[in-house]
Amino acid sequence: MHFALCNTNFVATASRRGAVRTRLQKSQAARAFRVYNPCAMQYQENKALEDHPGSSSRTAPVRHRPGWPVQGAVLGAVLLLTSGCAVGPDFRTPDLPAAASGADYTPAPMPARTMKSDVPAGQAQELLPGRDIPALWWEVFRSEPLDRLIRASLAQSPTLASAQAALRQAEATYDAKSGNLLWPQVTAQLGVQRERASEVSSRVAGGQLLTLYNASVNVSYNLDVFGASRRQIEGAQAAVEAQRYQVEATYLTLTSNLVTTAIREAALRGQLQATREVLQAQREQLGVIEKQFDTGAIPKSIVLQQRTQVAQTQAAIPPLEKSLAQTRHQLAVFAGRLPSEQGLPEFDLASLSLPQELPLSLPSELARQRPDVRASEALLHQASAAVGVATANLYPQIQLSGSYGNTALRARDLFTGPATLWNLGAGLTQPIFNGGALRAQQRAAVAAYDSAAAQYRSTVLGAFQNVADALRALELDAAALQTQATAESLARQSLELSTAQFRAGAVSYVTLLTAQQAWLQTHTALVQAQAARYADTAALFQALGGGWWNRGALADAAIAPGQPAPPAQQAAAPQN
Repeated sequence: MHFALCNTNFVATASRRGAVRTRLQKSQAARAFRVYNPCAMQYQENKALEDHPGSSSRTAPVRHRPGWPVQGAVLGAVLLLTSGCAVGPDFRTPDLPAAASGADYTPAPMPARTMKSDVPAGQAQELLPGRDIPALWWEVFRSEPLDRLIRASLAQSPTLASAQAALRQAEATYDAKSGNLLWPQVTAQLGVQRERASEVSSRVAGGQLLTLYNASVNVSYNLDVFGASRRQIEGAQAAVEAQRYQVEATYLTLTSNLVTTAIREAALRGQLQATREVLQAQREQLGVIEKQFDTGAIPKSIVLQQRTQVAQTQAAIPPLEKSLAQTRHQLAVFAGRLPSEQGLPEFDLASLSLPQELPLSLPSELARQRPDVRASEALLHQASAAVGVATANLYPQIQLSGSYGNTALRARDLFTGPATLWNLGAGLTQPIFNGGALRAQQRAAVAAYDSAAAQYRSTVLGAFQNVADALRALELDAAALQTQATAESLARQSLELSTAQFRAGAVSYVTLLTAQQAWLQTHTALVQAQAARYADTAALFQALGGGWWNRGALADAAIAPGQPAPPAQQAAAPQN
C-alpha cells in the first residue's frame, strides 16, 4: 500500500505488503477506494477497502504571471506546503440497494385504497405516492388537544433538551478544533526575573544583582501537508451533522410516542367502555334470571352461572384501568411532566379523525428523509475521516515557529531598548520506529469504518422494513376491522335474539351464555381494531421520516422550573 504525495519526495511504502494485503482483503467491506493527489491531478487505486468511496477532487494548476518567475515559484512553493494533499479516502454517500430504485416497498404492490367499513374509523385510506410529508404530521388526526399537548411537550421535553445540548457541544468541539488546527497559535509572554550574575559574567567585584524584564510574542503553526488537520476537522464536522440528525430523530421519536400513547389511551378507554356496556347487559340479564328463579321457573345453577359470568366480566375491568393509568403516566412523562401534575388532556377514539389520504415517499427518497439513516451516514463519514487521520500520521509532520521580543534591565526600557530578540524555526518529525503502533492505529480506523458501514446498511434495511410493515398493517388492519365489525354486529344480533328466546323459554341458558361471551369478545376486539388503524397511520408517518425537512430549525427546549441555568447563561467566558 503506498500513497502518492503532491510532487514531493516523501513516499511511504507499507512494510509486510503481503501480510497487510491479505488482512485487508479479508475485511467484510473490502473494495477499492481512491486516495487523491489533487496537486498532480492524479490518483492511485488502493485495494484496501471497499466501502471507502471517493470522488474526484481536482485543483487547477498554479499559473505563473509573465515576468514574475521568482514570485511565481515562491507562490507555488507556498501553496504546495500549505495546501498539500489530504491522504486517505474521500467520503461519498453509499449507494442504496438496487431494489430501492423501484416504486414498491413490499414484494407485492400495495392496493391504491384500503377496505372500507361502516363503523367509526372505517374510512378507506388512499396512498398517494410521491406526495411530500407535512412537518406537523400529527395534525392529520384533527385533534386540537393532541396538537396543544405536542407543542407544549416539545418546549419542555428533557429528552429533546439533552439532544440539543449535545448538538451545541459538538458544534463547540468543531469550533475548537478548527481554531487549533487551521490557524497559527499566537501567544504573548511577559516576565520578570531576579538573578545574581557571577563576577566573571558581570565583571563586577563580588558579582551583581540584576532584574531582567522580557516581553515576547510567539507564533507556531503546523503545516497540514498531508491533511491530518483537515481530516480531523472533517471528522468533527461529520460529528456535528450526526448530532444534528440525532436531534431530528429525537424530535420524531418524541412526537410519535406522544401520538401513539394518546391513541393507546383512547383504545383503553374504548375497551373499558365496551366492557362496562357488556357488564351492564349481563347485570340486567342477571336480574331477569333471579326473578325467574324466585318463581321457580329455572334452577339455581343457572343463577350461579350468570353471577359467575358477571363476576368474570367485572374482573376484566381493573386490569384495563391499571393499563389506562400507566398509559396516562407514560404520556405525562413524554410531555415532560410529573404524573401527578394536572392539566393533561384525556383522549378517546371519538376525538380523533382518521385521514383518508396518506402521502407515500418514493423508496429512492427514504434514506434522505430518515434522520436515523442520515445520522448513521454522518457517523460513517466521521469514521472515513478517522482513516485519513491515521494514514496522515504515518507521514512527516512539519512545524513552523517564530518569536519576537525585548529584554531590558528596567521596565521602562522594555519596549524602547536595543535588546531585541527574535527567532524563526522549522522542524520536521518523521516516525521511524514505534513498535507498529501507527500501523495498528490505521488498521483500527479501517475496522471502525467497516463497523460503521455495516451499521449504516443495517439502519437502511430497518428503515425500509418500517415502511413495509406500516403499509401492510394499513392494508390488513383495514380488512381486519371490516371483518371484526361484521363479527360484532352478528354477535350483538345473536345476543338480542338469544335473550328474547331465553325469556320465552325457547332456548337453554347455555345458548344465552355463549351469545354473551361472543359479544363481549367481539365488542372489545372491535375497539382494538379501530385503534389499530390510527396507530398504523402514525407508524407510517414515523417510518417516512416525519417531514422534518419542511420545518425550520428547532428552538431549544425550555429548562424545567427550578433547574439551574446553563453556565453559559450565568456568566460570559472570556474569548480567545
